[in-house]
Amino acid sequence: MRRGSGNGIARWLQVLSPFLLPLFPGALPDEIRYSIPEELAKNSMVGNLAKDLGLGVRDLPTRKLRVSAEKEYFTVNPESGDLLVGDRIDREKVCGKQSLCVLEFDIVAEKPLNIFHVAVILQDINDNAPQFKQSEVDLNIGESTRPGKAFPLDPALDLDAGSNSLQKYYLGDNEYFEVTEKESPDGRKYPELILKRFLDREELNFHQLVLTAVDGGDPPRSGTAQIRIQVTDANDNPPLFSQDEYRVTLREDVPPGFSVIQVTATDQDEGINAEITYSFHNVDEQVERFFNLDRQTGEITTKDRLDFETAKSYSLNVEAKDPGDLASHCSIQVEILDENDCVPEVIVTSVFSPLPEDSPLGTVVALIKTRDKDSGENGDVYCNVLGNAQFVLKSSSKNYYKLVTDRTLDREEIPEYNVTIIATDRGKPPLSSNIIITLHVSDVNDNAPVFHQASYLVHVAENNPPGASIAQRPDKLLGKAILPNFRSPQL
Repeated sequence: MRRGSGNGIARWLQVLSPFLLPLFPGALPDEIRYSIPEELAKNSMVGNLAKDLGLGVRDLPTRKLRVSAEKEYFTVNPESGDLLVGDRIDREKVCGKQSLCVLEFDIVAEKPLNIFHVAVILQDINDNAPQFKQSEVDLNIGESTRPGKAFPLDPALDLDAGSNSLQKYYLGDNEYFEVTEKESPDGRKYPELILKRFLDREELNFHQLVLTAVDGGDPPRSGTAQIRIQVTDANDNPPLFSQDEYRVTLREDVPPGFSVIQVTATDQDEGINAEITYSFHNVDEQVERFFNLDRQTGEITTKDRLDFETAKSYSLNVEAKDPGDLASHCSIQVEILDENDCVPEVIVTSVFSPLPEDSPLGTVVALIKTRDKDSGENGDVYCNVLGNAQFVLKSSSKNYYKLVTDRTLDREEIPEYNVTIIATDRGKPPLSSNIIITLHVSDVNDNAPVFHQASYLVHVAENNPPGASIAQRPDKLLGKAILPNFRSPQL
C-alpha cells in the first residue's frame, strides 16, 4: 500500500479529534478535517480514520467503517482504519477556480449504527501553465492615437488556484508600448496595452510584440502570445458608450431569446468611420454560452436557459469598434434571481433491517440526509414521517436525520412496515419529494404455548390395542400446532 508521505509528497493533516478526545472521553467531533494535495497516487494515505474516531484496531471488524458518498474519492482500509485516496483527484475538475476546495462525505459505522462527517481540503499544486485563448493577436491602431491610450487584451487562463494561478504579465522590450494589469469585476486579471509615444505610419507601419503571462508557482510556469500591430491612417474619434457600467437582474426561468439589455455607443466621426459594431470582449466561455450579442444593434439576449444553482451572476464586457479599430468598452453585471425549481431530495445512507421486535424505544433504524440545490427559503428543507406512528425522525445535524422507533413493535401483529419519508422546502409554492423505506421485524421468543382449557374429559373404550390414540386436540402458538397425544397400555 502506498502512503501519502512515503514517496516524498507532502501530506498536510488537520484533525481536531486527537486533541478533543483525551479531554472529553467518549466525545467525537462534529466534523473530522484533513488536508491533502491534489493528484496523490491511488491508495495514498489521507489519515488514520480509526484513530481519529477513537477506535482501536480490535474494533474495526465489528464497526465495519465505510465511506458513504455520491462519488467515492476515498476508501477505508478495513484492517488498519486508514482513509485512502481511491484514485488520482484533479482539483481543477472537482472545484474549478474556487479558492477553497473541500470534499465532504460521511463515514458509516455499525454496531452501533452511526454516521460521522468528514471534510478533506484539496490543496492546489502548480500543474497548469497560463495559456492565452489566441497565440496571435492582431490590432489596428491609428497613427493619431494619443499616448496613454489603453487597449484591453484577452486574459491568459490558468486552471490553478491561489498563489499557483496567474500573477503577472510582461511585455517584451520595445519603444512604443507597455503593459499594465487590470482586474475585471469578477476578479480576473487581464492585460492592457498602453501606448507610450505617438506612432508614425510612414516611419514604421507594423509592430510585433511578445506578451508573457506568469503564474506564482515554485518554479513558476508561463505562456506567451504574439501581438501584431498594424498602424493605420487617422480616425479621430472612438465610439463612446452612454455609461461605463450597467446592472441588470434576471429571473433564472426567463426563456431563451429574452431581451436582457441594449447598449448603445455613439461616434462623432462621419460616414464609414462612424459605423459601429459590437462584440463581447474578455468574457468567460459561459457568457458566450448563455448570452447572445447583436453586432449591429448592441442588444443582448439570452441564448440558453439560466440556472441560479450553476451561476449566480455573470460579468459581460462589450466592445464598440469603428472601422478604424478605435474602440471603447463597457461592462454589464447580470445578477440571477433564484426560483424554487429544484425538488428537495431524500437520501437514505444506511438502513438497519430486519429489526428485532423487542428493540427498545429510540432504536436507530436508518440514517437519512436531505438536499436542495436552491438557496434561501427555497433550499430550506424540513423532513417528517408520513402516517406511521411507530417511527419518528430526529435531527442529528443540519440536513441529517435518524429514523428511530417511537412505539413497541410486535411481529405477530405487524411483521413489515413501509415507512414514507417526505421532504418539503419552504419555497412558495413549496416543492416536496418522498421515499419509502421497507423495514422487516424479526421474531423473538416472547410467547409460551397455551391450551384452550385447563382439563379435558375423555371416554375410552375397553380392549384398545397398545399405542391407540385416545385424545387429540390442536393448540396453537405463533401459528404452530401442538398436539397432545395420550397413550396407555391395553385397557
